[in-house]
Amino acid sequence: MHSNPAQHPAPRIDYAGFQELAPAVVAALAALGKAVDQSGLDKSLTELLKVHASRLNACAFCLQYHMNLARQLGVDEARLAQLADWRTAPVYTPRERAALAWTEALTLQARHAATDAAYLDVQAQFSASEIAFLTAAVAAIQAWNRIAGALHFTPPPAVAATATNARA
Repeated sequence: MHSNPAQHPAPRIDYAGFQELAPAVVAALAALGKAVDQSGLDKSLTELLKVHASRLNACAFCLQYHMNLARQLGVDEARLAQLADWRTAPVYTPRERAALAWTEALTLQARHAATDAAYLDVQAQFSASEIAFLTAAVAAIQAWNRIAGALHFTPPPAVAATATNARA
């Protein structure tokens, strides 16, 4: 146990060590990520999904890593900050809301099965192919959340918002 709960626990295996110990796992997950990236889905959307899932899974490493990537892609800070209340925040489109709901349904699947209603919502906004890749994106971040969370990867340094995405 750590005396300071705000401090991130010491890594059991750090990210670099994991890459060295399990290169085939890293390569397989990278290939899955590349397939999603090449699917035609908007990269900003998939990064929002990864941030949301990482927050739900309490994975500090993945949360910071994907916040950094989202910022580098120019995702507006308001959109990142309001993810905790995406259902009522006015900054998300119906398509994004459906994808966030689907992400949440898959992430919390152990507590509540992904419902037909969640599927119908995502189906109203995305093609079958897009749903397949959204589902794969969520599956990939779930795998990384489990690995990084269990092994206590130290989060990367935060990347500051750029001038274009710092405006609310």
